[in-house]
Amino acid sequence: MNLNNSRLLKKIGKTFQIILLLIACSIAFSGCGNFSSRESLKTTGFYFDTVISITLYEGGSKEVLDACMKLAEYYDALLSPNIEGSDIWKINHSLGQAVEVKEDTLTVLKTALSYAQLSDGLVDPSIGSLSSLWNFGSGNEKIVPTTEEISDALSHVDYKAIIIEGNHVTVTDPEAQIDLGFIAKGFIGDKMKEFLISKGVSSALINLGGNVVTLGSRPDGAPFCIGIQKPFANAGTAALTLDLSDISVVSSGNYERYFEKDGVYYHHILSPKTGFPAETGLSQVTILSPRSIDADALSTLCFLLGYENASVLLKDYPDLQAVFITANGEIYYVNF
Repeated sequence: MNLNNSRLLKKIGKTFQIILLLIACSIAFSGCGNFSSRESLKTTGFYFDTVISITLYEGGSKEVLDACMKLAEYYDALLSPNIEGSDIWKINHSLGQAVEVKEDTLTVLKTALSYAQLSDGLVDPSIGSLSSLWNFGSGNEKIVPTTEEISDALSHVDYKAIIIEGNHVTVTDPEAQIDLGFIAKGFIGDKMKEFLISKGVSSALINLGGNVVTLGSRPDGAPFCIGIQKPFANAGTAALTLDLSDISVVSSGNYERYFEKDGVYYHHILSPKTGFPAETGLSQVTILSPRSIDADALSTLCFLLGYENASVLLKDYPDLQAVFITANGEIYYVNF
């Protein structure tokens, strides 16, 4: 893993809602060296309820780029709980019956369950009954669930109810709902990177909206300069920048999706223990990992744990690195 020294930027920007942006592509290279956009191929799309982009700098073609974007469409249709006919949709509507799923779905579910077991359910793929109750997606109507509704939803959150036998998945609680939002984009980022490598691409950026995967380095051999969004600042305002090569960078924060109701602030990172948005003294956690699926799961888990407990956990992951930004704007580094 090629990670050079981090450089803190001046704290600038105004406070208002943004969607988390790991600043990549043209913005990321400002002040970090430039190379002509004519040397790159880029495409954008809207999947996973966010804008995503893929940029090829060395190798590949327009056909390869388009095929890579098609993977986003494929995996969205496979893993989204909201798309009728997806593997997850079928499981959630199976009423406790076994459902045959594709190998990729099994891989994500098994990894999600391993993190659920590691965290004693602090991250839990069966959180769907709770996350759908809050509905922090694009159709959010600022509705705060009642304590009774939350209590009922929590009674159906238990990863141990998800049983995998061969290529079949059974959820023993018919009212439990699977939601892989804390890990699916990481898996998809890894699959996109694998595809690009198989097509001879040696330099690329995959930005899945908060999940950035760097393939190789810049064409001139220098690392990519990736900015980490400053919480509650204008989109494109960096709290810090990182020089990175061939690694995944995933951030989770309480400013990505939120709403205010009657003077109270509610964000989308929910605690399966309380049913409410987690309050851990953090605004953002960024994880750097060779595998995006791990970075995705751990960014959420570490946010839920809080800085002190997350720091202890990450001692068992010497190949990973993390950046924590507290609610007061302090920045801490782990394993740097």
